[in-house]
Amino acid sequence: MLQVTFIRDNFDLAVRGLRKRNLDDAETLLKQAIQLDDERKSIQLQRDQLQAESNSISKTIGELMKSGQKAEAEKVKSRTSEIKLQVKQLEVSYIEKETALNQLLYTLPNIPHESVPSGKSADDNETVFTHGILPNLGVDEKLAHWDLIKKYDIIDFELGVKISGAGFPVYKGKGARLQRALINFFLDEALQAGYTEIQPPVLVNEDSGYGTGQLPDKEGQMYFAPVDNLYLIPTAEVPITNIYRNEILQEEQLPIKNVGYTPCFRREAGSWGAHVRGLNRLHQFDKVEIVHICHPDKSYEALEEMSTYVQGLLQKLELPYRVLRLCGGDMGFTSALTYDMEVFSAAQERWLEVSSVSNFETFQANRLKLRFRDESKKTNLAHTLNGSALALPRIVAAILENNQHAEGIKMPEVLVPYLGFDWIR
Repeated sequence: MLQVTFIRDNFDLAVRGLRKRNLDDAETLLKQAIQLDDERKSIQLQRDQLQAESNSISKTIGELMKSGQKAEAEKVKSRTSEIKLQVKQLEVSYIEKETALNQLLYTLPNIPHESVPSGKSADDNETVFTHGILPNLGVDEKLAHWDLIKKYDIIDFELGVKISGAGFPVYKGKGARLQRALINFFLDEALQAGYTEIQPPVLVNEDSGYGTGQLPDKEGQMYFAPVDNLYLIPTAEVPITNIYRNEILQEEQLPIKNVGYTPCFRREAGSWGAHVRGLNRLHQFDKVEIVHICHPDKSYEALEEMSTYVQGLLQKLELPYRVLRLCGGDMGFTSALTYDMEVFSAAQERWLEVSSVSNFETFQANRLKLRFRDESKKTNLAHTLNGSALALPRIVAAILENNQHAEGIKMPEVLVPYLGFDWIR
């Protein structure tokens, strides 16, 4: 959530940033936020002045009673009753203004970093790095992963429909072992890189959803259990980052680097076409997530570190990939800067997103009230970052498609110790 003080001090920058996100009425909305804050502060001032007057009257009443001037004291008491009524009315007005301000701020996305390009869609994203040679399959008939999984009987979408519905595949045999191998590989790599493993709940409350910005922005994309008022997580970012909600850390604790594996649940699947076929988009999928809590001066250094780390995983899996800097129109609601990593799918002949690494600056921390105390004992908002390291479905799709041969599918060398086999046949 944006801070009103930031909007006041950086009004033109905020307007330009939100317009980069194609928010045409940015100036009007920001001015409205400032006006609501002004009105809220005015009410607060009136309330404080009345409270000060009430305290002064109470002191006067005490002095009058001590001197035996009871009649005079009773006259002064009548003003106290008037003040109480006025204060009560002002408190109602204050809550109304504060609620309206927060509701408006909740609808405003984060201000993009200055390096974020303008643009309206994924077509306007910038390619900042490409690695690897696009595979030449060398087979007469290259198969997409949805055909390969049937050929080798490793993932069953029809069985998933029977049990749950579309978008809930059943992994079996070597398909299940590949899932487990990737999860363990990603976790082991993260531990070696200095991350602390977290195993969080996969159901979160409303406060957690608001804390990291899934609510109210992505409410329609989340599965909801109304009886308990709990949401199934779309990513481990939500519960792991919320560990630090309403916390004041010490500066020497920073940076904090956590990693967690969870299943993830999203209702967004449902469009048609090859781009969402098979493993390309699911309602439930597995993902390993990395989360950083950083000092504001170090967060962009941390973002580059996270990007390099994720690229290292893709290199070890021998997958060709590219890194994109997302434009303002394609960036997530809470992000200030996002890098997407995409792997090349040889059979589909297109790039598949497998990771987003983002810096949210203070946007999440302001919602979370996540602060740190510096050497001067002053409290400051921390910066939060997170990234997929990695999401499994499209990684599996690329591994299957890129490594297919007439005699089977060759597994990446780095996974063989986890799998116990080197071919799917």
